Amino acid sequence: MEVDFSNIKVIGFDADDTLWVNETYFRETEKRFTELLEGFETKNKIDQELFKMEMQNLETYGYGIKGFMLSMIESALDLSNNTVSHDIISEILDLGKKMILQPVELLDGVEEVLEKLYSNYRLIVLTKGDLLDQERKLEKSGLSKYFHHVEVLSDKKESNYKKLLNHLEIDINEFLMVGNSLKSDVIPILNIGAMAVHIPFHTTWTHEQVSQEEEKTNNHLKLNSVRDILKYLSN
Repeated sequence: MEVDFSNIKVIGFDADDTLWVNETYFRETEKRFTELLEGFETKNKIDQELFKMEMQNLETYGYGIKGFMLSMIESALDLSNNTVSHDIISEILDLGKKMILQPVELLDGVEEVLEKLYSNYRLIVLTKGDLLDQERKLEKSGLSKYFHHVEVLSDKKESNYKKLLNHLEIDINEFLMVGNSLKSDVIPILNIGAMAVHIPFHTTWTHEQVSQEEEKTNNHLKLNSVRDILKYLSN
């Protein structure tokens, strides 16, 4: 598609699976969780019940690893009818801690792109999740120096974006959002009149998936790599 980013002055980047690897660790942990609980239910049933628990808990715990840990523990108790052993609960906690302590793996081309855009644009991070965890990952990533502002949102709905852009005095017509999630990073942005670039990650959380119809009806630029964005922006 033809795009015109000539008015863009501020670029927002999602963090997880846009700047660095994230969802892969959740899927690996889910696999280990099903193995721990296989004495109580089938793999598919365990996966379904864990996802259902995560959805029930989103409003209470929000997004992030800590909420995921709590959902795994609650699911283990439910699936085992409260008979799950202390050892399994302890291992679930260890799985969560291991996720938190994972080294940050930058996606290919990310730092190269940020370095080239930094001098011509105001770059900001707009992500959701646990504040402490996201701050820790950003620090570990070594990318802090490229960003003028970092915002960890409770959610990424139109109202969240509008409120933040207004607070930061960013003109909607001068804002571009870059992210891997159509549901969180692209569609809400387009709905408020700003521009967005979709760079899919190979793994997408079920909660972030949208229908093919939703994908087709939203006018956005889809790229294979973050490096490709340099073709459309001055640097």
